[in-house]
Amino acid sequence: MSAIKEQPKGEGGEPSRAVQTVLDALEKLKFGAIQLTVHEGRLVQVDVTERHRYPN
Repeated sequence: MSAIKEQPKGEGGEPSRAVQTVLDALEKLKFGAIQLTVHEGRLVQVDVTERHRYPN
């Protein structure tokens, strides 16, 4: 498994739309999973599965 050395930057030095989507999902998610789909080395899809936990 390789580590990401640098975030891809879009126009104006901001994170690319794909990277920003992942960051937003991480920020909002408390319990769940984020699945990334990559084709030919490029992120093409982000799936977020959110789990809701209720105390007994």
